[in-house]
Amino acid sequence: MTEPELTPDGHFVVINGRRWRATDPEVPPEQAARLRSLLMAARRDVGAALRAQDAGAERDARARVHLAKTALGERGTPWWEQTPGQRRRRWQDGLDALTPPSAS
Repeated sequence: MTEPELTPDGHFVVINGRRWRATDPEVPPEQAARLRSLLMAARRDVGAALRAQDAGAERDARARVHLAKTALGERGTPWWEQTPGQRRRRWQDGLDALTPPSAS
């Protein structure tokens, strides 16, 4: 699979002529992969909730999609307008919110 086209400033990817905010390139690869995994799980849960006509589960899943996309820098304050510390806190807070506590 080829990488999507980026705008010259690197802030957006272009897919089928439409611009979408690019993932923050400063998110470490391991954390970015974990966030993408959590994002895809939440998207699958949206679909399952829609098929089950479960409005509560759909709301929960959509909230997790939003958290993951925000943590990746694809929503919320543009990552290029944030300080390095704000960027780090954004993806770390997203991981903390999306990762269930480990069983003791």
